[in-house]
Amino acid sequence: MKIAYFDCQAGASGDMILGALLDAGLDFEQLKAELAKLPLKDYHLSAEKQVKMGITGTKFDVHIGHHHHDHEDEHHHEHDYGQHDHGHDHEEDHHHHHNHEHHHEHRGLKEITEIIQTSGLDSEIRKTALAIFQRLGRAEAKVHNKSVDEIHFHEVGAVDSIVDIVGAAIGFHLLGIEQVVTTKLHIGTGTVECAHGTLPVPAPATLELLKNIPVHPTGIEAELVTPTGAAILTTLVQTFGPPPEMRILSVGYGVGYHDLPIANLLRVTIGETTLPHESDQVQLIETNIDDMNPQFYDHIMTRLFESGAKDVFLTPIIMKKSRPGVILSVIAHRDDVDRMADVIFSETTTLGVRISQLKKRMILNRDIRKVTTPWGEARVKMREVSKDEKTFEPEYDDCKTLAQAHGVSIQHVYETIKRLAESEG
Repeated sequence: MKIAYFDCQAGASGDMILGALLDAGLDFEQLKAELAKLPLKDYHLSAEKQVKMGITGTKFDVHIGHHHHDHEDEHHHEHDYGQHDHGHDHEEDHHHHHNHEHHHEHRGLKEITEIIQTSGLDSEIRKTALAIFQRLGRAEAKVHNKSVDEIHFHEVGAVDSIVDIVGAAIGFHLLGIEQVVTTKLHIGTGTVECAHGTLPVPAPATLELLKNIPVHPTGIEAELVTPTGAAILTTLVQTFGPPPEMRILSVGYGVGYHDLPIANLLRVTIGETTLPHESDQVQLIETNIDDMNPQFYDHIMTRLFESGAKDVFLTPIIMKKSRPGVILSVIAHRDDVDRMADVIFSETTTLGVRISQLKKRMILNRDIRKVTTPWGEARVKMREVSKDEKTFEPEYDDCKTLAQAHGVSIQHVYETIKRLAESEG
């Protein structure tokens, strides 16, 4: 499996993510050709090598029409230093950018969705880009107290944001990246100027996007993580923490807009997992129950699995006053924890749940195979223990069904299915 690991010691913005991917081997011409499938005019892209604190990286830029220079100078005044996020405050009018004769139109999420959906881009790329835009739209809507449909991305901001977001989706797709992992996100402090006036860093939309995400602030006064950077990473990343075990294939550095007290670079390491297993981060939700009808557990377990639980199990315990009780344990993905808690609160008698972050969960690569037996088709779970060793486990429900239907012993059905699966490899 191919993994991209981002070092966010200087935060992240949309253009830095693209700079890093280009630096790590994404073909610039291919990226341009894919982006040309979007019905957007009046922009051009540049990617050039730049040095920050002695390290060479790639600076990716979106230049809008012939207003490019005003746009850039404006940003120099706007941020002392920090990342340059083309569409910094997407919602804003930025009238001061456009005292030109013609006024730019606004684009809402609906128009942006149409632009992406009707493009000739691969469906995987479209899906990723739309998920990022939706997440960004939700954050902006919450901050501005509007509905997602009312949020407008400013025309200039919109072209840049669309290029950054769709470009990132294209980049991950072309590089064949299946999993994205990053360090904790380094967020700056201080303030940033936008059309509303002076706002604290991280900007409100960025902070909204960083809920549930591990961040580490240091004293650097700069906008290190931008809304677009936060939207892209928080949509794609499952795990924030140390690098996964992998064979390193390539490394790239995306150059940030300004000079900081630290090297303003976003590093990406692209590698292959050498292990037959993948790992992810999950959380454990537990509660002790001693006053509920035990017949209900079956229903509760079903509901938890339907809500996306990875595993649900019960452990008998002795509670106070020697009362027999049960620990209900649920293992779930970070994003599903709230749903699990809701099910537990609505379906059980408990008054509280404990939630803990499990360090790491290692999962063997596994696959469901179908084999044809003398009695009909049956499913088999294949586990890849190492490069050369696989194990096969016939699915109990199928063995039971076939054994009952044909009056054969379940043991005979099980062993036949296992033998067939092993011979097919």
